[in-house]
Amino acid sequence: YKKARDYYTRLKEEHPLHDLAVLAELGIADSYYSDKEYAEAESAYGDFIMLYPTSEHVPYAHYQTGMCHYLQIGAIDRDQTETIRARREFEKLVARYPQSKFSPLAEQMIRECKQKLAEHEFYVGNFYFKQKKYAAALKRFETIARDYAGVGLDLKVEAYLAQTRARLAEQEKTRKAKEEKAKGASQSKP
Repeated sequence: YKKARDYYTRLKEEHPLHDLAVLAELGIADSYYSDKEYAEAESAYGDFIMLYPTSEHVPYAHYQTGMCHYLQIGAIDRDQTETIRARREFEKLVARYPQSKFSPLAEQMIRECKQKLAEHEFYVGNFYFKQKKYAAALKRFETIARDYAGVGLDLKVEAYLAQTRARLAEQEKTRKAKEEKAKGASQSKP
């Protein structure tokens, strides 16, 4: 891949106005991508989009930028920044180039990103639920129900929402009973 980058760079430098110079710029980005150097690939695709905004290859560059982020997504118990970035890039592609042949692929990737984000939210919500932090768990489950409906977690989330609300009501009832008891005890003292 390094050798390919060298050839592409030489082509760009020796023949900057040739039609192949545009493809050489993409080739450099693709070589980084193929070499799993995703940060460099993302930067190179970004350069391509900036240098050639009217090129027919811009949708491809957006898709590949999204894939650079997608391939760096960690486990559901880790930070999901890359998932969010991938989703944004795919959404940008679909919004700007709906007729592109990459739009259906981007839509599929958006669904997968939403699935991963929903699973992350569920993981965190479940953690809070197990720790008896029901208010925090409820927020996570409500977020999934609101923002990620239809990704396959609907029934599970509904059940957890019901359980969490019931436990919150129980906690509130217990808290009020303790307050009443404390209030009653303080009034009975002379």
